[in-house]
Amino acid sequence: MIQADVFDKAMGSAQFLPDVVERQMNQSEFVLPIWEYLDIAASEERVRNGRTALRKRRELFIEIERRFGVEPEVVAAIWGLESGYGVNRGSVPILSALATLAWRGSRQAFFEDELVAALRILQSGHTTPEKMVGSWAGAMGHGQFMPSSFLNFAVDFDGDGRKNIWSNDPTDAVASIANYLSKHGWRRGQPWGYEVSLPEGFDYALVGMDQAHGAPFWDDRGVRTVTGDRLPDYGVGSILLPAGARGVAVMLLRNAHALLRYNNAEAYVLGVGVLADRIGGHKGLVQPWPFDDRVLTRSEVREAQELLSGLGYSTQGVDGMRGPNTGRAVRAFQTDEGLVPDGYLSGTVLDLLREKGGAA
Repeated sequence: MIQADVFDKAMGSAQFLPDVVERQMNQSEFVLPIWEYLDIAASEERVRNGRTALRKRRELFIEIERRFGVEPEVVAAIWGLESGYGVNRGSVPILSALATLAWRGSRQAFFEDELVAALRILQSGHTTPEKMVGSWAGAMGHGQFMPSSFLNFAVDFDGDGRKNIWSNDPTDAVASIANYLSKHGWRRGQPWGYEVSLPEGFDYALVGMDQAHGAPFWDDRGVRTVTGDRLPDYGVGSILLPAGARGVAVMLLRNAHALLRYNNAEAYVLGVGVLADRIGGHKGLVQPWPFDDRVLTRSEVREAQELLSGLGYSTQGVDGMRGPNTGRAVRAFQTDEGLVPDGYLSGTVLDLLREKGGAA
């Protein structure tokens, strides 16, 4: 229960922010190719700044790893992607943003719950309404926590009695990132994944996050590391083809699922993973990308989803987002059409869907 005086003080200065509604309604129609996204996510500057951040706060990250069992490079990579190591934490008043979205935006119930969570944070004394700033969508601090994530996973690592993810001091924020991953099953000493090479004649029906097998299974099917070695045994893993059969192949392991809980996008997992590897001194991905592929816009993905469902390949909804349901539907369509069933929704697949949909 939110106390009346807390509510009045917090909401008394809250304002309707029309720009927030406009930004929600006009999110970019265009999607970056995965190779361009990774060039940004793991840029030389971000790698360099990540290494500097770890050197500057070496003792802090050692203690965080000891407490939560999450490697410093991984925590730093999330910090770097979410806020540029604290440089871009956002300046939008969170209460105003959440109240605006709860009243006029889409997903109103979700943002109403987040608004109540933000009020609970204030009631607990962790910050003040004036200091509670962040992104237009309600994400806050160095790790861009939503209020509900703060309530569940933020920690008071410096022992001052407050869980402060907003200040210039990143101590509580980066520890909270580590706690979040730890609570979602991160295993210390295991990678998030690694690049693999697929043999000629590989059965692409086996790819996708919904199919996980151990190293012996993949070994028997000719899957190797990019250096040609047999696969290390880190337990079960799934093969991801972020740009289809013509691009990079990655084996995603258990820790990748912890990253997905932080941000449920395969591109984000790759971004964090590659950035963490490079901060740690390892190489990025080495296989070539299909630079000649046309990347579909969100409206084209929605069109493809509608066409797939109309042809009997249900995508379990039409939202313009490439998810596992859409991947399974694409794979089934590709199989029936005699194409490589990699589950990748390309311009070629869309053109064929239009042809088949028009004839149906």
